[in-house]
Amino acid sequence: MNSPLYLDYAEDAKAPEPETLENRGVSKGWKALGWTSIALSGVLVLGSISAYGYVRYLDHRITRVDIDEGVANAVPKLNEAVNILLLGSDSRQGKDNEKYGKSLAEETPRADTTILMHLSPGGGAVTGISFPRDLMVDIPACDTPDGGTSAPQTAMINSAFSIGGVECTWKTIQTITNIHIDHAAVVDFAGFKGVVDAIGGVQICLPNDVNDPQSKLNLKKGKHTVKGETALAYVRARHGLGDGSDLSRVKRQQQFLGSVAKKALSQGVLGNPGKLNGLLKSVTKTVEVDQDFTITAMADLGTKLKDVEVNKIRFVTVPYAAYAPDPNRVALAQPDANTFFSQIANDNEIEDMNQKAETVPAAQVKVKVLNGSGIEGAAARTGEALTAKEFQVLSVGNPKELPTETQILYGEGAEAAANTLAKQVSGAKPVASSKVAAGTVHLVLGPGWTGLVTKTKLPKKLDGEIKANDNICAKT
Repeated sequence: MNSPLYLDYAEDAKAPEPETLENRGVSKGWKALGWTSIALSGVLVLGSISAYGYVRYLDHRITRVDIDEGVANAVPKLNEAVNILLLGSDSRQGKDNEKYGKSLAEETPRADTTILMHLSPGGGAVTGISFPRDLMVDIPACDTPDGGTSAPQTAMINSAFSIGGVECTWKTIQTITNIHIDHAAVVDFAGFKGVVDAIGGVQICLPNDVNDPQSKLNLKKGKHTVKGETALAYVRARHGLGDGSDLSRVKRQQQFLGSVAKKALSQGVLGNPGKLNGLLKSVTKTVEVDQDFTITAMADLGTKLKDVEVNKIRFVTVPYAAYAPDPNRVALAQPDANTFFSQIANDNEIEDMNQKAETVPAAQVKVKVLNGSGIEGAAARTGEALTAKEFQVLSVGNPKELPTETQILYGEGAEAAANTLAKQVSGAKPVASSKVAAGTVHLVLGPGWTGLVTKTKLPKKLDGEIKANDNICAKT
């Protein structure tokens, strides 16, 4: 497996360049997406830049791919968490990629790296979930580039990309995890060197001397700040580091991502307009994203992530076990894998949500449930669920005006009651309203309503996790 982050660093000499970060100054909102400039394939940084014309210029450099609506929405979105599928293509096409295997340039690209980035509700924590390349999974029927349809099959997970591109991989991940995917980003590996150079290199730590003629990695034991070809060799090497397996490389790449996160959050990048500008150009040159990953969506994520801390960024590998038919492959370890996927899918509890807000017992909350979702019977079902949780449900019905989103409205003296109700509703913040009677709360169900949240939060410690603030020289 190669690096999860294959991004290109290249100037666009043909396009006129508007006002840049050097002459505009770095946006105060940059920290909102500093680390994600790499960990999310560099796409999200666009949402935090204040120079609108420059953002549009960078946005036009990004290639977008269409994902069928039926595929994208096959798994319901249960909460306000955001899941982004990151794919590292092993394509050798193009002059920058040919030197990593020109003889393979005509072969169908595969996903050499598959990571699902899970952003917990509220942006308080980020979990990068690695799917080993050698993981055997059931790949569903997919639309193929030639207009046909592939047959369902059991194969290595990276085969989904060669069968039907981003859409087939999206479909496969949703099928095996039952986790809703919001967006996807694809990058190739030729530009990886430029991105590492753009942030001034990344620190690694070798447990022993390495001299690998195949990857051309030749370094002494200990800490090193690597750039360019050396950084690429480090994430691609299979000999002299670990046990030579794909699973060993996954761990190394997770450590590398942790170092990248720390570096991208540092003022050495955030406070340097030149480095930031180079990074932005690098990450927008070759990245491909889904058609709905708009500037608005990126900016929204920037807002959610503005306070994320390095110690809340972690990387894990899906639970795996031996694959009986082939000792060189692995399979999902059940029931552990499904338990883990359920924790991710139902990660509903927002980090620190209403932690300091005044609340009251549910039995003291008087609430009316109004159905503006367009889903028949939604208010009645929600009312029953609230009653089961000891809330006082005064009535259910329909609102006079249809909302654009789910709302919690409260009358005079009912703020604490509204805060209590908010703990049961993902993404809705209490708002005072003169139209609501004193002492009562209105829960107005909006489009996309999926029900009350379950009291679920990811464990503080995941098996085999690597955090961005871990000691890079510690054994894993």
